[in-house]
Amino acid sequence: MKMVFLDAATMGDVSFAPLERLGSLLCYDSSTPEEALERVSDCDVLIVNKVRVTPELIDAARDLKLICETATGVNNIDIEYAAKKGIPVRNVAGYSTPTVAQATFMHILSLVGSAPYFDDAVKSGRYSASGMFTDVSVNWWELAGKTIGIIGMGNIGRKVAQIAEAFGMNVCYFSTSGTSHCKDYPSLPLEQLLAQADIVSVHAPLNERTDALIGEKELAMMKPSAYIVNMGRGGIVVEEALVKAVDEGVIAGAALDVYSVEPLPEDSCYLKARHPERFRFAPHVAWASEEARARLLGMVAENIAKGW
Repeated sequence: MKMVFLDAATMGDVSFAPLERLGSLLCYDSSTPEEALERVSDCDVLIVNKVRVTPELIDAARDLKLICETATGVNNIDIEYAAKKGIPVRNVAGYSTPTVAQATFMHILSLVGSAPYFDDAVKSGRYSASGMFTDVSVNWWELAGKTIGIIGMGNIGRKVAQIAEAFGMNVCYFSTSGTSHCKDYPSLPLEQLLAQADIVSVHAPLNERTDALIGEKELAMMKPSAYIVNMGRGGIVVEEALVKAVDEGVIAGAALDVYSVEPLPEDSCYLKARHPERFRFAPHVAWASEEARARLLGMVAENIAKGW
């Protein structure tokens, strides 16, 4: 069995041994559309992360029997055309739940605790020169007693809720699908959640219900002291509206791990924000702890071992 991984660099330095035990594995760090067409010609199993799997690419893989997505979302794969050709598509789910939840609170704690400011106070010498044992020039606040509003109560949303409870936070949520039946926390209409929450944490997929879900009108419903954290998909929050809201003090700040275009374009509105200190940015890494990537490849190997 020949497996071809078209964008293996997205896995970093984790071991590919679970895949190599199954057969011949050919890895490419990245692949342009033209390169991909050449590289899949005789593969049995196609493995991708973000490479677009088009009808043209599927047709070019004349021996193709299985497509494996190294992620949960499969919007980069033409699954309808694959089904028409009788080629199964298998994704992975649940591999990054603890990792994304941890990254969520990494950003939340940085925002509410003004972590970069205090870190710089020491490293810059301001603290040494202050003549005072402490620094109370910038306020920070406790999570205990505050409300976190979770948009998307799937596995990650539930884990975030559990951690929030450990901090003594009140939890509410908005179901973007309308099908969540979580009874542990109150389910609220979006407008009510936005008005009540001190932290709005987004953990939903991008689809027709969530595209541009949070725009200028919705941001204006939030408290001026509130923060929004997006660990879901970039298109859920309207980026220009968010920058405007943060710069103008409509809300206190935001943390982003995902963007509507990735990697972030050099002319992104985020990079032009007048108050960058009110933002926390990360290059879509919330999913990618060492442990999560190892789990992911193990699950891909299991998907391949099932056959077709």
